[in-house]
Amino acid sequence: MKITITADLLDGMVLAILERQDYYGYALTQEMQKAISISESTMYPVLRRLNQGGYLTTYQQSYQGRNRRYYRITRKGEQHLSRVRKLWNDYKESLDRVFNASDKGEE
Repeated sequence: MKITITADLLDGMVLAILERQDYYGYALTQEMQKAISISESTMYPVLRRLNQGGYLTTYQQSYQGRNRRYYRITRKGEQHLSRVRKLWNDYKESLDRVFNASDKGEE
């Protein structure tokens, strides 16, 4: 069984990782794969959507003769991440109440 990750949760995870440091696409995918199963073909549309929404910005940096596109969280992205974290914490708390109920009478 696999639990489905929503677009909002994916966005939040990407922004949380980029809050710590800038990443280029492949390295960001590798970092995400430490938590969930995700392919590059899934990651790049997420990055495009976040970039178009103003939550990320990009810049090029040369590495071994090739340019890598790095992603950086914007102020708008930090604000969005704060909202996603709040939604996630509220959702997690409500699920924890269900999964961790100590007796049948507790809700």
